Amino acid sequence: MSTENISAEAQIHPTAIVEEGAKIAAGAQIGPYSVIGSDVEIGEGTIIGPHVVVTGWTKIGKECHIFQGASIGEVPQDLKFKGEKSFTYIGDRTVIREGATVHRATGEGEETRIGNDCLLMALTHVAHNCVIGNRVIMSNLASLAGHAIVEDRAVVGGMTGVHQFVKIGRNAMIGGMSRLTQDVVPYTIVAGQPAKVAGLNSVGISRAGIELSARRSLKQAYRILYRSGLSLQKAVEIIEQEVAPCEEVDHLLRFLRNADRGICRERRDDK
Repeated sequence: MSTENISAEAQIHPTAIVEEGAKIAAGAQIGPYSVIGSDVEIGEGTIIGPHVVVTGWTKIGKECHIFQGASIGEVPQDLKFKGEKSFTYIGDRTVIREGATVHRATGEGEETRIGNDCLLMALTHVAHNCVIGNRVIMSNLASLAGHAIVEDRAVVGGMTGVHQFVKIGRNAMIGGMSRLTQDVVPYTIVAGQPAKVAGLNSVGISRAGIELSARRSLKQAYRILYRSGLSLQKAVEIIEQEVAPCEEVDHLLRFLRNADRGICRERRDDK
């Protein structure tokens, strides 16, 4: 093990394997029997627990905590992958619990990315080319297939399966054991197999500090989208015309215009 790129203040257990070329910043800790690959960078104050494998071209930010048995940056479970150079990026203060897996991307120069202040609970899976925003929570055994996108402050319930290329919008909440095959509109609650919309995520929106006027606009936009009986295209037009503009509504409209897989529709108890 070369110490050229390893801070003198880093704490590395004698049983850990840190390959030559790895960059370990000040205050980082590498636990017993963990393996750190040669192209890995680990930021200041990050804790790597025991029996963790971090490999590939992986960069982990500051003050993260990765618990025992996690695998970060391994080659993707994708038959299209041919050994190309691709990347895994994890932001600051993100926690990845026991046995979780995060795979690097398919495609030369492509990336899998996880933002800041996220929590990936035990046995969660983030597949190749996924993009996860900031303050996202994935509960136990939730799994993202390739190219999925999860926007800021979304919560994905335990044992939920997310189809490839599905997008989960900002401040959305996904009920446990859901099956997602279509995009989840920002600020909504969805659940079921397949997942259906159960309402506006009013509690999550309030906790996010969104202003009251914006919350009222989102409520109006929700009624137009889900209660008017209009097509998606027509509902977008009406929201543009009738709902008071704000950053949250603007984001909602951008999401709807780019919902390539269609959106989760509202649950009807009588059907």
